[in-house]
Amino acid sequence: MGEPALEVEALSFSIRGAAILRGVSARVPAGETWSILGANGAGKSTLLKCLMRIHTGWSGRARLFGRELESYSQRELARRVAYVPQPGGDQRFPYTVREFVRMGRYPYAGPFGSAHPGDRAAIDDALARAGVEAFADRTLDTLSGGERQKVFIAAALAQGAEVLLLDEPTAFLDYRHRAEVSEILHAINQESGTTILTVTHDVNAAIVMGGHALALRRGEVAWCGPAEELACERRLGDIFEASFRLLDDPVTGLRLVAPQGAVR
Repeated sequence: MGEPALEVEALSFSIRGAAILRGVSARVPAGETWSILGANGAGKSTLLKCLMRIHTGWSGRARLFGRELESYSQRELARRVAYVPQPGGDQRFPYTVREFVRMGRYPYAGPFGSAHPGDRAAIDDALARAGVEAFADRTLDTLSGGERQKVFIAAALAQGAEVLLLDEPTAFLDYRHRAEVSEILHAINQESGTTILTVTHDVNAAIVMGGHALALRRGEVAWCGPAEELACERRLGDIFEASFRLLDDPVTGLRLVAPQGAVR
């Protein structure tokens, strides 16, 4: 395995006395794609928020490129890690796409918010890579959910970070936009070597994306390994407490899964 982008050792986190994460450990080499899976309440989104320091007060250790996470200033952290939250909600965004993506350049702003010389090129590149340059002058409030999600990815790309954390980026999207977002993420990883961690409920999406998978169950690591090895009925039953059947995809040659019901 290559040098780690992220290392987590015995990370635990509680909210009002309720344990959300219990001793989570993982080592993510730079340039890899990882999926974080588990049932609702398993602690997937919480783990990302701990790594982004949205949640504080956790115990254990977390290192980013060999350096303790807590030693980074907020600006330093934003230059190395970008975060895309879950889509949806009632947020209003009265900004154009270009204005919103420009906000992703905040880690590079000079005194009094002055622009960085590389801003324009970085913004144009992010718009193109996320496939949103055609509606760069429209406001976010006029976009569909899938279009808006690609804009959020563009804003993260504008940060120029080496690690991209995404919290269920295809949730609530139709099949076409799910495929488009997945293709964008695959291209980001392949073209620039960006390390990508994606929270998802979709086992098949994780298998097709490839790379590695980290499965959580009730706040603990239930399994970690190559994503294609998720296609195991017993393993999935342990992770999701549900039964599954396996299906062979004649096009990709991958073994995919279909849920059958709760384990009783």
